[in-house]
Amino acid sequence: MGVSILFVFLGLLLLVVGGEFLVRSSVALSFKLRLSKMVIGLTVVSFATSAPELLVSIEAALSGFSDISLGNVIGSNIANIGLVLGITAFISPLAIDKDFYKFNWPVMMFLSIALYFLLKNGNGLNRMEGGVFLILLGVYLYLLINRARKQKKSKPVDDGIDEGLSKTSNFKIIIWLVLGGLGLWGGSELLVTGAVDMATALGVTERVIAVTMIAIGTSVPELAASVIAAIKKEKAISLGNLIGSNIFNIASVLGITAIIKPITVQSQEVLTNDIFWMLGFAAILIPLAFLPKKFEIGRFKGLFILAAYVIFISLALLE
Repeated sequence: MGVSILFVFLGLLLLVVGGEFLVRSSVALSFKLRLSKMVIGLTVVSFATSAPELLVSIEAALSGFSDISLGNVIGSNIANIGLVLGITAFISPLAIDKDFYKFNWPVMMFLSIALYFLLKNGNGLNRMEGGVFLILLGVYLYLLINRARKQKKSKPVDDGIDEGLSKTSNFKIIIWLVLGGLGLWGGSELLVTGAVDMATALGVTERVIAVTMIAIGTSVPELAASVIAAIKKEKAISLGNLIGSNIFNIASVLGITAIIKPITVQSQEVLTNDIFWMLGFAAILIPLAFLPKKFEIGRFKGLFILAAYVIFISLALLE
């Protein structure tokens, strides 16, 4: 049991470190390719920050643990709203822009509902369905970049991209890419192995470990970044960033994983419990955005979301 816990801890640590190196190298490389900061922020960084979830899901699917692939993504989407958004809003109120309910939220809900029906009807995701998710992601990114370009003309936005990375040497970019890749690969191997061993030792399913421990672990980078920004009050934390992360988790992580290795639902609880929690956390954002105070998720709303997340985790661990 001790070795399993160590594997999980080291796996999560390597995923966080590897993810950070991958983000930095990807941004630096994008500057070399003369991509605009806006495009880097909306596409490259989003892909790079989804890399830990992607590597864990692929590793789990190839090892025959599809429940970890699904649990990781569903649990991460729940954690992004329940844990990350809940804690962040409790520290500092979140302003809501029109893009949230006119564009990002509808896309997230559509993909979430589509995932439910695909899993329910086919008891998993095949390669073709994975390809459809990737095509939908491409359409989403195209529309997202177009909308961002129009908004940038009307009002400049702080995209949060570190311009200092534009001066990074080619040698350093290669080193960062190698370190990032090795960190993510090693971290995913250790995490999946440790999680499966821990589940066996505790007498719980791999699914439960995936939707709780692994999901929280792969959401740590988003949590750390959001909390630091909220404490420093450096800039408004965009609800769109967390919604975007959920969109990428479904469309790119599950899409790519299903193409490499079709995903099968092994535990029916994924369809009868977990995915409904994911849909519930996504749906509750709309009433929270407008009631009672419009266009703001403040301290009490944050506490409500966080309490709901604690209930979800408690019920999952008690199974």
